[in-house]
Amino acid sequence: MPTQRLPSPKETSSKSIGVGIVGLSATGGWAAGAHLPALNTVDGIELRALAASSQASAQAAGAAYGVPAYTSVEQLAGDENVDLVVVAVKVPRHRELVLPVLKAGVPVLSEWPLAVDLREAEEMERAAGTTRTFVGLQGRSSPTFRWLADLVSEGFVGQVLSATVVASSTEWGTAVSPNMLYTLDRRLGATMLTIAFGHAIDLVSMVVGELQEVVATTATRRRQVPLGGTGQVVPMTAEDQIAISGTVEGGVILSVHHRGGAASGAGFSLIIDGTEGRLEIAAAEFPHIGPVTVRGSRSGVGPAKLTLPSGYDDHPGLAGTAIHTLVHAYAAIRDDLVHGTSAAPDFTHAVKRHRLLDAIVRSAATGQRKALHP
Repeated sequence: MPTQRLPSPKETSSKSIGVGIVGLSATGGWAAGAHLPALNTVDGIELRALAASSQASAQAAGAAYGVPAYTSVEQLAGDENVDLVVVAVKVPRHRELVLPVLKAGVPVLSEWPLAVDLREAEEMERAAGTTRTFVGLQGRSSPTFRWLADLVSEGFVGQVLSATVVASSTEWGTAVSPNMLYTLDRRLGATMLTIAFGHAIDLVSMVVGELQEVVATTATRRRQVPLGGTGQVVPMTAEDQIAISGTVEGGVILSVHHRGGAASGAGFSLIIDGTEGRLEIAAAEFPHIGPVTVRGSRSGVGPAKLTLPSGYDDHPGLAGTAIHTLVHAYAAIRDDLVHGTSAAPDFTHAVKRHRLLDAIVRSAATGQRKALHP
């Protein structure tokens, strides 16, 4: 079992957590547009190195960001200045990149989805051993959703009776760019079910609790979608209609309908009904990233807009931006590494979420209700 390499308390008092990113390109992308500015915002954690797939791209990125650049994840994990490796590439490559980092005993943050399927996710969880792991379900660090979880647990709506989600994505049915073709293939693990639905159901579970069992109906209603700007069409096997229902611990009924390729535009709505009130949560396509509005009513009065109280948002100036929740996630990861806390979601949590997605796929295929076991 590898020994996890962590900075000592003495070291952390004088130096930041060093981060090495796989997938940080000089030409842009999610790592450059989100991870890097988020790191630059959080005190006590900083970019120290990167790895790219070729010598040319590594040299270009290293020059652009002023850090050492490697052509393998093994070299990156071996850099003594790297305390955390961030894997920010396409899902099908997560396993091949994450496993060597874990073998070296270096903490790792992998983007969500963690894996192409439940089996791969479980393999990576086992490989972690005692090494700290993190997964990019950054919505759990959202100030608004942390507040919502507290509102519900503190009884704002009384006893929760039901929760209803209606969500729409513009992707998975509309024109796709060549570099996003892989999201149309359900075998590659980066579909509407795993990405848009996966992030959303993680937030809902954070607020109302985990599903104990689930029954699902899914479909691919658009089997061909336009390849942007070419006049051609390409096949899609990923689900673009997902409908589930089930029971949360305590008897709460949860129902979700997520639709892809929505001509009316994207959106997210969560209604929580209870014995004493109701919460109405609305957001754009990805509630784990964008702005969220909350309305509440109690004892027949309302609904009225509710405002996030102080104490939840450490970066209010970033509210509404694409890095708002990611900044809070990096702050949680920094604190977990330094203080040994467990605020940020890890690979064990990722496996739990993959287990739910796997149950949805199996239920849709068989027509049977599936139990979810810890």
